[in-house]
Amino acid sequence: MRVALFLTCVNDTLYPGTGRAVVRLLNRLGVDVDFPLGQTCCGQPHYNTGYRRQAEPLAHRFADAFADYDAIVTPSGSCGAMVRELYPRIGRRAEAEGRGSSLAEAIAKVVPVTYELTEFLVDILGVTDVGAYFPHKVTYHPTCHGLRSLGLGERPRQLLAAVKGLELMELPGAEECCGFGGTFAMKNADVSASMGRDKVAAAVSTGAAALCTADNSCLMHIGGIIRRQDEDIRPLHIAEILASTEDEPLT
Repeated sequence: MRVALFLTCVNDTLYPGTGRAVVRLLNRLGVDVDFPLGQTCCGQPHYNTGYRRQAEPLAHRFADAFADYDAIVTPSGSCGAMVRELYPRIGRRAEAEGRGSSLAEAIAKVVPVTYELTEFLVDILGVTDVGAYFPHKVTYHPTCHGLRSLGLGERPRQLLAAVKGLELMELPGAEECCGFGGTFAMKNADVSASMGRDKVAAAVSTGAAALCTADNSCLMHIGGIIRRQDEDIRPLHIAEILASTEDEPLT
């Protein structure tokens, strides 16, 4: 199986450690991972802000960069949802408006093989115990795209529950949005910040040492509030926890 890492621009720019954690984790499970250098932004910021035509070249670039792979793995529920849920719409619209069928055809090849990390681990590799070690209390926030667009369900929790030493704490109001929502956070800053503070308060109430998500976009928002409020809880991407072992613990 030829597997490629779709890192996403947020992770590439701000959270490169998440990408390294994904590669380390998959290598440990016997999966070789390529990183196609042609990958760029998936076009989600453009599409969600109303510049849908401008997102087309980015969708085409994605399809070209990942065309030869059997599986495309991303540690981002929001960007994964962009590919799986919105790329087909982009392709259909381009075709309906007379810009040819090439984009729709290219998209049709990559959409079915694009997986969020926890999906790939549980559904494709068939594992929940990845040999991780993280002796701390952890609470998990299911992000909106992962929960509602991709339907990740219990996959992340199954993976966390199998981590040696980890105690999974229930997060009150877990399915409530953290308030980030991409440009929503800029256009509705006060509402976004208030929702984020509620999410942080809920996480702190669990007594967990770490708040975990499967998407660094939301974690950036939540983590910023944690830092500003000087809360004693650490924001972590699930890949970093799953990549941690007794021999190579997360520092």
